[in-house]
Amino acid sequence: MKHFFNRKETIVTEALDGFLATAGSGTLARLDGYPEIKVVLRADWDKTKVAVVSGGGAGHEPSHAGFVGAGMLTAAVSGEIFASPSVEAVLAAIRATTGAAGCLLIVKNYTGDRLNFGLAAEKARAEGLAVEMVIVGDDIALPDIAQPRGVAGTLFVHKIAGYLSETGQDLTSVAAAARAAAKDIFSLGISLSSCSIPGQAHEDRFGANDGELGLGIHGEPGVERIALQSAGALVGIMAERLAARLDPGSRYALLINNLGSVPPVEMSLIANAVLSSSLAKAVTLTIGPGHLMTALNMNGFSLSLIRLDPAREAALLAPVGPHAWLPAKPVRAPVVVAMAKPAGREAKAASRDAAAERLITAVCQKLIALEEPLNTLDAKAGDGDTGSTVATGARSVLERIDTLPLAEKAATLAAIGETLGTSMGGSSGVLLSIFFTAASQSLGAGASLSKALLAGLDRMTFYGGAKVGDRTMVDALEPALKALDVSGLEAAARAARQGADSTTAMQKAKAGRSAYIGRQLDVADPGAFAVAEVFAAVAALFAPA
Repeated sequence: MKHFFNRKETIVTEALDGFLATAGSGTLARLDGYPEIKVVLRADWDKTKVAVVSGGGAGHEPSHAGFVGAGMLTAAVSGEIFASPSVEAVLAAIRATTGAAGCLLIVKNYTGDRLNFGLAAEKARAEGLAVEMVIVGDDIALPDIAQPRGVAGTLFVHKIAGYLSETGQDLTSVAAAARAAAKDIFSLGISLSSCSIPGQAHEDRFGANDGELGLGIHGEPGVERIALQSAGALVGIMAERLAARLDPGSRYALLINNLGSVPPVEMSLIANAVLSSSLAKAVTLTIGPGHLMTALNMNGFSLSLIRLDPAREAALLAPVGPHAWLPAKPVRAPVVVAMAKPAGREAKAASRDAAAERLITAVCQKLIALEEPLNTLDAKAGDGDTGSTVATGARSVLERIDTLPLAEKAATLAAIGETLGTSMGGSSGVLLSIFFTAASQSLGAGASLSKALLAGLDRMTFYGGAKVGDRTMVDALEPALKALDVSGLEAAARAARQGADSTTAMQKAKAGRSAYIGRQLDVADPGAFAVAEVFAAVAALFAPA
């Protein structure tokens, strides 16, 4: 795996300095003592309040430094990547932040963290400081283990303890609330890849079609290997195990955590799946989805739940200073606003025409059959989705064929244009929608079908900017439509094929996404190839018996 870094030895200190330089608040600082002492703390801290200190190994960003600020942590102590901070570093954080009100240490349940934070707490007590420690073990992946790991659910404790400290509660009250909260938190993670550490060799233990359920935030192997399946099915497995830990009738807050490299679109999809699962009835507040406690670049996510009561709900909803914290929000069903109807135009009623239906069906079926070949072609020149895009449009038209006004050709072209414009997406959907819409208008004004299609092409090339020679669908479509107007369907099919073949020899695309490829492509343009295949299918359909 490739990473951006200078020297392995300075990754964490350089990252912390970059964080502080860009945080922008002016209320954060770090203790001197780099590189051994890596402590980010509040520069505006009032020692008359209980200090809330946490930390652990780096590699979990934005945890832990990202949560230092008003309403959350007073200080965060960082070790090297996936390594516990030293006793001296933890002790330095305690000394820097603790006054007469005392200090609460929030520690994830890992041996190194427990020992180093624990010894620092004992040394601080020997110096006369009041220090309490709460250990969070929220991971339910290993149900029979005596000391479960602390994972992303720890952030609930940061938020609750930070709120209580900010509102002036004493150390006994803050520690008691934090311990009680820790007992009511349950978390479970899943990933499709292990993480890689900068400067270290990486060998992904995962197969092409599997993932792991219940793996730790340091890349530890999961409890079980799990077959790759739909997001809904994977979330369903997690939801079933989490739901078994919940109290019936209680309300919960849900934290949806990106473990590193899951794209935002997938995280939102996962959120939707969770809120459609067996957990949905119990969840009233959500935090995320987003990066909260990561495992470097792990391609996975975790779900954490905490049982709510009025005090915890108030704490979770309270605003905080750190921007990395994602505000808790009530669960809401999507608001749906009705689309406005086109003014002055009534939709044509469905009607039947056997020849038109046969033609449309043949074209759509051909495009659906071409999905994989077109994707393969496009993968060599673009983003590999041309086949899927046109197949989506074709399926949408087929699904609506019984609603089309097939007896009225102009209205049918308009309806197809509207369908493609809303279902296909991307520039190709818009271009084809322009083509059919403009052709419909020309046909409705009295032009022949071939002339109307040429008029649609004229508008499509005007708005799209492509012309013959630019290595697009126009290289096949324009000669095909001109031949159709003059010589008929067979000539149009030949011209389309010749146009598509000509794109193979073109040195460089001048329009479309393949224009960004700075080399000769040596394959036909997928759009032009699709046009040629469609004209061939239509010519065969209407060939004399």
